[in-house]
Amino acid sequence: MKTLINGRLILPDVNGDFKICADKSLTFDEKIISIGAIPDDSEIIDVQGLFVAPGFINVHIHGAAGFDTMDDDLDALKKFAEFLPKTGVTSFLPTTMTMPLDKIYRALERIRAGKNFSRGAKILGANVEGPFISKKFNGAQAEENILPADFALIADFVDVIKIITVAPELLDFSFIDRCREKNIVVSIGHSAADYDTALAAINRGARHITHLFNAQTGLHHRRPGIVGAALDSDAIVELIADNIHVHPAAQRLVAKCKPRSEIILITDSFRACGQRDGQRDVASNGSAPQPLNCRNSSITCDFTTELGGQKVFVTGERAVLADGTLAGSVAPMNDVLKKFCTNTGFDVAATVELVTKNPAVELGLFDTLGSFEVGKSADITIFDDDFKIKATWINGN
Repeated sequence: MKTLINGRLILPDVNGDFKICADKSLTFDEKIISIGAIPDDSEIIDVQGLFVAPGFINVHIHGAAGFDTMDDDLDALKKFAEFLPKTGVTSFLPTTMTMPLDKIYRALERIRAGKNFSRGAKILGANVEGPFISKKFNGAQAEENILPADFALIADFVDVIKIITVAPELLDFSFIDRCREKNIVVSIGHSAADYDTALAAINRGARHITHLFNAQTGLHHRRPGIVGAALDSDAIVELIADNIHVHPAAQRLVAKCKPRSEIILITDSFRACGQRDGQRDVASNGSAPQPLNCRNSSITCDFTTELGGQKVFVTGERAVLADGTLAGSVAPMNDVLKKFCTNTGFDVAATVELVTKNPAVELGLFDTLGSFEVGKSADITIFDDDFKIKATWINGN
């Protein structure tokens, strides 16, 4: 049993909104034991004024530290999970790509097995991004692997799939009903849907938007598109707040338009996240690392890597395909929080809520995760004023 003292605890107030409390202690073993009371036999840990928050939950992340959800190797998924606590993430949804079905199925089997890992961030299930998407807005998803939506194709994995991205203009809305029956969150994304179609899908139950603004119809004053439907409804929106996928001004607009309970920050990162400048990556097919300062047509990059079977060129914080299409982010979760907090004026507690309470509530896990309350899992992230991670605990370890 341990007790954290002298920290700035991020706790829910009487209304459930997160606030900073500088006069509380936190006692835990595998679960939260008490807030404020310190048992006599507890090990005292002085955190010296650092922020003490519930562990971050990343619901949309493909990979990190050179590893990817689609790597055909259970050990790669384990190393991916073991890296994430360095970014403050204590639980996550490994996210698949639009690849041949047999590769997606093997990834889902690994994710199912990975829920039993004893180390690293906890795997809560899978986020399936494609293959039921639009070829008009495929983004970094390989067009040749896109398929018509068919619930039968995912029926064997309803126990592991927690979120699935679809293009609503291309499916029978009964697909949404079938997913909701199995507690799968249906998300609109990689879609050419107009405002009316998107809003109809939201009203039917597709109440989540995959990486708002990216790979979807944008906001125009005569064609409000998916972005307009998202902002004009109670749909929950994902934001990649890395200042590359979403401009700071657009982040501020979302913060003004949506109640904070309807915003979830994600990274959408892939294997290049956590790779240091000068390091080289190895593609999942085992090929040799590419040389640094490589060139392909007009692209100059720090190093090349892979996402969904496609070559990706990484320069600084930007990752693109050969045609210049953005290909996921390299941002760690703590950096995303820092940028969103800076861009929007949200205080630290409110920003943390977007990666703890909100995803836990949406996934139906708020009774065990997402806030500091007695009896919940002791998933804890400690960070400084610059959002640099100093320590994490997962289930008290």
